Amino acid sequence: MSSSLPSRGRPRDPRSHEAIIGATAELVVDVGYAATSIGAVAARAGVGKDTIYRRWPGKPELVFEAVFTTTDDVPPPDTGTLAGDLTVLLQGLVDEFRAPAAAAALPGLLADFAADPDLKARIRGDFLAPSKERLLVVFERAVLRGEIAAETPVDLVLDTLAGAVFFHVGLVGEHPDPQLAAVVAKGIEVR
Repeated sequence: MSSSLPSRGRPRDPRSHEAIIGATAELVVDVGYAATSIGAVAARAGVGKDTIYRRWPGKPELVFEAVFTTTDDVPPPDTGTLAGDLTVLLQGLVDEFRAPAAAAALPGLLADFAADPDLKARIRGDFLAPSKERLLVVFERAVLRGEIAAETPVDLVLDTLAGAVFFHVGLVGEHPDPQLAAVVAKGIEVR
C-alpha cells in the first residue's frame, strides 16, 4: 500500500481549468493564434496569469490542450470490428481538425513546433503519448478477434490516420474520404 503526500497549496478548481480552456479556444477563433496571449486568456477566463502558468508552461501547450485534446476523455470505440473502430476514431479526428479553433491554431502551432524541439517533445510526451496509450485497447481487441497480428505497429497505424486527416483537413482543406479508415484497416489485417 502506498501513501501519497498531500498536495501543497490550494487544490485546483476544475471550474477554473474549464474556464481557461474555453477562453483559449474562443480567443484563438476570435483573434487568431498569434494574437492570443496568456494575459488575454486570463482576463477572459477571470483568473490570474499565475493560475495559467502553474498549469501550462506557455501558450503553445495551453492552445494545444484547448484545441486538440477535446476528445481525449471519450472512451475508445468498440464497434466490434477494427475497421469500425478506426472509422469512429477517424471521424473524431476529422471533427477535431475541422473545428474553427483548430483551423485558427494549427499554422501557429506548427511554426512553434518547428522552431522549438523541446516544445515538440513536451507535446509528444504530455499529450500525444497518453492519447495513443488510451487507444491501445482498440488494437488489443482486434488482435483477440484475429483481425491483426500482435506485432502490428500500432503507433504507425495511429500516425497514419492522424497524418491523413491532417493532410486532407489541415493542408488541402477537404474532408477525407470516408473509406480511409477501411483502407488503413485492410492494410494491417491478418492475411
